[in-house]
Formats: sequence, C-alpha cells, structure tokens
Amino acid sequence: MGKSEPECVNSSNPAHECNDYCLNKIAEAKRRLLEEQPDSWKGPPEDRTVHPDCINASNPYHDCSEYCFKKIADANAAAERGELEKPAGGSGKSGVTPEQADGDDDSERQEDAAAAEDGYPQMTEKQKKLFELQLKMNEARKANQQAMVAEKKRMEPRGESRGVSKEKWLEDRKKKIGKLLDSNGLDMSKSYMLDTQDMAEAKYKKWEKEPAPHGWDVFNQKTLYDAYKKRTKNIEVDMDAYNRAKETDPEFYHEASSLQYGKVSRVAEPNIDRMVNELKERDEKRKAFSRRRKFNEDKDVDSINDRNEHFNKKIERAFGKYTLEIKNNLERGTALPD
Repeated sequence: MGKSEPECVNSSNPAHECNDYCLNKIAEAKRRLLEEQPDSWKGPPEDRTVHPDCINASNPYHDCSEYCFKKIADANAAAERGELEKPAGGSGKSGVTPEQADGDDDSERQEDAAAAEDGYPQMTEKQKKLFELQLKMNEARKANQQAMVAEKKRMEPRGESRGVSKEKWLEDRKKKIGKLLDSNGLDMSKSYMLDTQDMAEAKYKKWEKEPAPHGWDVFNQKTLYDAYKKRTKNIEVDMDAYNRAKETDPEFYHEASSLQYGKVSRVAEPNIDRMVNELKERDEKRKAFSRRRKFNEDKDVDSINDRNEHFNKKIERAFGKYTLEIKNNLERGTALPD
C-alpha cells in the first residue's frame, strides 16, 4: 500500500495513494492559506513609531497614535504642576456640576475604549481574547505557586527560641576559663585542674555510663540479664527462710530425673503479694513511658485521638510519597500545571 499525505482530502480512504496531483493541490492550499493570514500573524511590523514613555512600548505590535502622544504630554504637564497625587479629601473636581461630571465620565470611558483598541492595533478580536486568556492563566499560575510556597513555610516546624544560643554560651565559658587559667599561670591543656571533686566525679560517672541498647541489641542475652538484675535489685531476700526451706526439702532443686519434677513448693502469701505488686508497678511504668517527640502546633490536625494519630503517621510513612500530589491538589482545590 502506498503512502498517503495527512493533508490530502482523500487520506481517509485506505486504498488511496497520493501522486503529483495531490501534492500540487496541498502546496497550493498552503500558499493560499498563508496569503489570507493577517499581517499581525506574520510578525511585528518593521516600520512603526513608538514613544519610549508609552505604556504599550513593550508590545511589539503597538504603533503609537495621536492618543498616545496626547496622554504622554498630559502626564508630563501634570508632573510639572505636581498634580500626579490626588488630594485625600475628595476626587479633586470641586466646583463641577453633575452634568459636567457625567460628560467627563463619558469622555473618559471613550478614551479608555480607544486606549484598549490602540493597545493591540494589529490583532483581531480572537487574538485579543486569546492574549487576555493567556494573561489570566499566567496570573493564576503565579498565585498557585505563591500559595504553595506559603503553605510549605506554614507546615515547617518552627525553631526553638532560646535566650542565649549554645555557641555564645560555650564561647563565654571558654573566655571565663581562659581568664582563670591565665591568673593561675596555666594553659588550656590544664583546664581540668580547675574542676572540683564533685565536678570530677560527675564527669567520671558520665564517661563510665554505658550507652543504651540499640536495634536488635535490645533482645540479646546481656541486655535481658541486665534487665533482670535491675528488676531484682530492690527485692528483699530472707536468707534464713531460704536456708530452712533447703534443709526441710532434700530435693529443693528438682532435676529432670526427680520424681517430684513439676511439683511446686509451697510459697508464702506475702511473697506472692510482693511479686504481684512488682508486676503492677512494672506495668504502670511501661504505660507511663513515652519517648519525647517534638510537637508542631501549626500542623493541621487530622486525627481524633492519640491512637488515630499514631495510625495516620504509619500510613503517611508507608504511602505518603505516593499520595503527596493528590493530597496537595485536594487541599489547594486545583491541580498545578506540569
């Protein structure tokens, strides 16, 4: 099957093949269409008169007329007389009758209409309408961008304000220590000699403190044993009662081959109560414990309680990057152009 040009009138026919006749017809139609186009579509006029003070001087299609020169002359004369700023008390037309005011308003409207027509003299009505729509689209795009930037700044957490910054405090402390060292004839490497006994003990305790377990180290044997020692540190043990129990029961420590394997020795009621109280205290401490997190007061509230807030955070971590654009469009009420 031959090739068919898309501009050909018979291009919808699957059996049609374009020949020299079709190509000549297409070229003639393009030439006729180009001749029928207005001059404004072919490019800005080369010979045109534009005053540099004209408000439409940046328009490549504008050609200044008598109206433009009249407006420029009136503006220059008003600037010389100092009449550019109107008085705040009124409209500046004192002593004018209503009939004269109506006549002036009509003349001003006619001048504005003439100015609108002279603003785009080389454009047709459709081109003017298209140009105005493009201006409105640009304004809407700029407004959306500004709103998006303002929303981003509003969502960012505010920095914590303090009376004195940490850097300034360290600098002042270093200067103070330097003065004390100079008065005692010491250099900065001997600054530890200014510490008292209590300050030195506090430093040593801080250095000897082991870091908290992180990650899977929370479940290793050493960490579990340390937790067991911490729980049993405050338990009071009666060694006399313990020794008496061992003497009365020859199989106090049951082995796997013992006939009493699985049998529980009798435990005193006070010991059971003490164990129950320890479990309750541990449960209360676990409920009261919460890792401190920064709270942003300016952030939008999207939850009804703490549990729902925690669930929303988990959903945001999992799917937030995929639904960010959709959520922003819904909150903004419109989608941003690409």
